Amino acid sequence: MTLSDLPEIQIKKNIRSKRLRLRVDVSSICVTAPWFCTKKQIQNFIQESESWILKTWQEQQGRIQHIDRILPSSLQLFNLNQPIQIQYLTQRNNYKYDSASQVLLISDRQPEAYLKAFVIAYAKEQLPVYLKQVSRETGLSFNICNIRQPKTRWGSCSAKHDIMLNSSILLSPENIVRYLCVHELAHTRHFDHSPLFWAEVAKHDPAYSNHRKILKNTVMPWWWNSQDE
Repeated sequence: MTLSDLPEIQIKKNIRSKRLRLRVDVSSICVTAPWFCTKKQIQNFIQESESWILKTWQEQQGRIQHIDRILPSSLQLFNLNQPIQIQYLTQRNNYKYDSASQVLLISDRQPEAYLKAFVIAYAKEQLPVYLKQVSRETGLSFNICNIRQPKTRWGSCSAKHDIMLNSSILLSPENIVRYLCVHELAHTRHFDHSPLFWAEVAKHDPAYSNHRKILKNTVMPWWWNSQDE
């Protein structure tokens, strides 16, 4: 393999740059040069860096092929109409999310961990807001909402009406997330699983029995638990 087998090297001049820099990712190769650099200086720099460019390009391609086989290329979250498109690439940020275009850029250094970190951050932002919405709809009030990552519980409600929701629930469809919220809010009226409790749940989610079954059978994607293995 030679440089001619790779994508065309992009050359960008930057008035703030003080030295020549190379960047290789899975889809492009870019040289950033100071404004005063000549074409000959840039070409010499590229030729001197040829072995590094080829090695890095091959490593990137091998890594991204591995990632593509095992990590999702999109992510459907409970409150979005369209799935988030995911790209894995070399970048400084662990992850970077553009909500306008619904594109999530994940660093290929530890993609499983960073994908989970994004989900947790999104959950902490969105789930308390959604719980408040369901609280208003049902007339069942609560104290505070905590978002955590327990291994065995989807949610809980304390005697003080503090509600905990598992951040991973946002990977489920909205009707399942709503059921979980209704379930925990119903505990603010009935601190048990008595017939009165289930009657309260049914009042606000007539299909709760089916939703409950789906939630019990939900299996998390492998990357969610990969750090625990």
